[in-house]
Amino acid sequence: MEDIRYIDEVDLKGKTVLIRADFNVPVDEKGNISDDTRIRGVLPTINYVLDEGCKVILASHLGRPKGKVVPNMSLAPVAKRLSRLLHKNVLMAPDCVGNEVEKIIAGMKSGDIVLLENLRFHPEEETNDAGFGKLLASLCDVYINDAFATAHRSHASNDAITHYVTECAGGLLMRREISYFKKALENPHRPLVAIIGGAKVSGKIQVIDNLIDQVDKLIIGGGMAFTFLKAIGFEVGNSLVEQDMLETALKAIDKARKKGVKFYLPVDCVVADKFDAAAETKVTTVQEIPKEWMGLDIGPATTTLFAEALTNAKTIIWNGPMGVFEMDAFSRGTYAMVSNVANSYALTIVGGGDTDVAVHRAGEYMKISYISTGGGAFLELLEGKYLPAIKALHKTKARDQERRKS
Repeated sequence: MEDIRYIDEVDLKGKTVLIRADFNVPVDEKGNISDDTRIRGVLPTINYVLDEGCKVILASHLGRPKGKVVPNMSLAPVAKRLSRLLHKNVLMAPDCVGNEVEKIIAGMKSGDIVLLENLRFHPEEETNDAGFGKLLASLCDVYINDAFATAHRSHASNDAITHYVTECAGGLLMRREISYFKKALENPHRPLVAIIGGAKVSGKIQVIDNLIDQVDKLIIGGGMAFTFLKAIGFEVGNSLVEQDMLETALKAIDKARKKGVKFYLPVDCVVADKFDAAAETKVTTVQEIPKEWMGLDIGPATTTLFAEALTNAKTIIWNGPMGVFEMDAFSRGTYAMVSNVANSYALTIVGGGDTDVAVHRAGEYMKISYISTGGGAFLELLEGKYLPAIKALHKTKARDQERRKS
């Protein structure tokens, strides 16, 4: 969350600008994009650059081709969608580096847009190879990083490249993401409430540990809640429990108590006799989960409890669903939480792929203050980590300040 330069602090007039975007969108076998939210998120930055009379180069990855050319992971469908959204032709390059790409860029005119082919078709991208970063840098005068969702990766297109481009800055989407995190975690309106769900404690214990130092209330739902319930002595049947995390869970609860943080766990749940959409289900208190059954969603009493915990909140951060919401029988808790968060008077920030999906399915996304485009990056910020892409941009700002002094 260090101070970095943004796009409106850089002279772009008539220059060739490379924008690192995140166009990692779902594409089916026929090349159809089912959700273009991430593409639309970068449009303000692209239009800003176009208004400055620039030549625009767009770079992104798609999927995990593992350093090889995988035809169904081509960004061609993205070029097609961008052309429609921008109402102008977006030329699809055959690669992201090399002679052919250089010729295409040399022939560009002001207002032209070229989308480079999938960066991850080259193994050097994910190894943050300096040579690959230098090749990408040679294509442009100015580098703009607007890919918050990949900001937690030390890859050539968001780190190595910055060593070889004189002018580097964050885009408008990057600024929006960081701005909302600062509002939530650096100087929040209180009470600050964090809701953490999802399957496993192990994947989010660092988030929970860091948040206990920041929040006034912490709500735990999803599969991970059963590890906490087991740790404090409840029998939870066949519910998901990470045995090796029981002591860690107890430490988190103890830390919250010592810090005066109100710590909420489910008091009832929807249980099933098997992990199946057609399973037999019923609602029980957490003290009465049958031995061979498993908890797959929070129950109605918990929904009410959690809703009451949110009533006086001024800031809410949410990551992770309350249950297996993909199955209708276990979706009520998550959708109730969506409604409670969306209709809160608080500043509300939602992040993480599953939570984002739930909010959109519930049709409440317009009522959320901000939905982050980043899953892993969102979590690492919640953990208090320093994201590599942000660090790289911070260094370029310091480098520029030193250059100006000399």
